[in-house]
Amino acid sequence: MGALSTTRWQRRVDAGDWDAITAELDECGGAPLPRLLTASEAAKLRRVYEHDERFRATVDMRRHRYGSGQYRYFAAPAPNPVDPLKRALYPHLLPIARDWAARQGRDAPWPDDFEDWLDHCHRAGQTKPTALMLRYGPGDWNALHRDLYGELVFPLQVVINLSDPATDYTGGEFLLVEQRPRAQSRGTATQLPQGHGYVFTTRDRPVRSTRGWSTAPVRHGVSAIRSGERYTLGLIFHDAA
Repeated sequence: MGALSTTRWQRRVDAGDWDAITAELDECGGAPLPRLLTASEAAKLRRVYEHDERFRATVDMRRHRYGSGQYRYFAAPAPNPVDPLKRALYPHLLPIARDWAARQGRDAPWPDDFEDWLDHCHRAGQTKPTALMLRYGPGDWNALHRDLYGELVFPLQVVINLSDPATDYTGGEFLLVEQRPRAQSRGTATQLPQGHGYVFTTRDRPVRSTRGWSTAPVRHGVSAIRSGERYTLGLIFHDAA
């Protein structure tokens, strides 16, 4: 799965209506992406979960009070198509990240090239890969949280559903909760079709206010699985300290 695979992932990412995706991110803090993985590709990634040597760390969510279930961080190099998908997504996410930073009056430290950004992370001591796979069974859930692993943060990340909600599980909606300035929090629940992605804010996002732009913190999680088993691929665009 070499150059041909990279081209395949690039084509799928590029097929998204990125104007519409950007508009929905601006409005809601999250937006669905097109189908990025076929059913067979998703099944192949799910099988990787049982191979300990492919992962650098495993987290029992109940033990850490993160919810219930388990997730594993990939060791480098991650299996295809994890890194090709990140490289394909980054150029589309970068203009959004820079625009959000400008609205919030923040620096935008992200270079044009994704490898240069990772090198920037590594020079700052954030050297651990952050791509991960999550596995949920009946009754499992993911508490609302933010994936911050150091001072350097890319403000957008992507999840891809590796299971089929029509046949593999029930429940397990992706949750996004935004703390609005001087207002009640707003929540959304999304059931992702198998192989489809969802892009959302990592930490916070700009929202228009009477005084220009305010910052709204955002957290994400997963509702309880009622039956079956659900696997998810998480793509985070900064490495961990």
